Amino acid sequence: MTKRKLREWRNGYLFILPSIIGFSVFVAYPLLSSIYYSLTEWSGYDKPKFVGLDNFDYIFNVDPAFWPSIRATFYYVLMSVPLSLIIGLCLAMLLNRGLPGIKWFRTIYYLPTVVPSIATLTLWLFIYQPQYGLANSLLRALGLPEGTWLTSSRTALFSIVLIGLWQVGSGMIIFLSGLQSVPQELYEAAEVDGAPRWKVSLNITIPMITPILFLQLILGIIGAFQAFNQVQVLTAGGPNFSTSLLNFKIYQDAFNNKMFGYSIAEVWVLFVIIMIFTLLTYRYSNRFVYYESDSR
Repeated sequence: MTKRKLREWRNGYLFILPSIIGFSVFVAYPLLSSIYYSLTEWSGYDKPKFVGLDNFDYIFNVDPAFWPSIRATFYYVLMSVPLSLIIGLCLAMLLNRGLPGIKWFRTIYYLPTVVPSIATLTLWLFIYQPQYGLANSLLRALGLPEGTWLTSSRTALFSIVLIGLWQVGSGMIIFLSGLQSVPQELYEAAEVDGAPRWKVSLNITIPMITPILFLQLILGIIGAFQAFNQVQVLTAGGPNFSTSLLNFKIYQDAFNNKMFGYSIAEVWVLFVIIMIFTLLTYRYSNRFVYYESDSR
């Protein structure tokens, strides 16, 4: 190696050294150490005691709260992800029009996403209040039966999902950017052919934005599996563990039960679940995702 090449090699590594240090300290070391701690009995204060795979055995075979939390998490993902995608896309299509004042409507629909989540959830806690909350007050005014909302195991999880649908503005904006990138000549050709609007949406608009839809699906799945604030503020996992999502259970085991080693093992279980769903989505994405380069 010549002196010039050696100097370039040295200078290159000096430039990326801060990134290497940052990755090692804040990503690689915590990741590797979490693998070790997941195999220990550790309260967070005393010396970890190595127990091998006992934590994972307890998770799957002994812990009475694990499988209910898995069930609640899967129900939450299956409800929240499709609904948020559909509503976000429908709103984006409605707002993708050159109407007077349309920018104001876009701003109004986006505003809930910039409000701090804890403040939003606290507001919804009052809305869902059984006696004087806004939701039941409106139902009483309309002569309809009152809702149980967060007080019943049958409705609590769906009530939390509804709050997430109120904050679809971020997904709506991403869909809107995708809609505005669809080539206008496709719409002009469809108009010349006399295609009805629903066929234009089905055969042109949606196929052209499937890469955006795929991105939103991946982000939605990952975000839904990691939901925490909604449960912490609104229900604390109740009633009857119906809203005890896995991420909330991990928090409870770590900070309330002082089972840090066990909770880290649960984190790895959650990581594997998210990875499996993400890989499956990628695996079958070629069946519904259309890229413009594919037609060339």
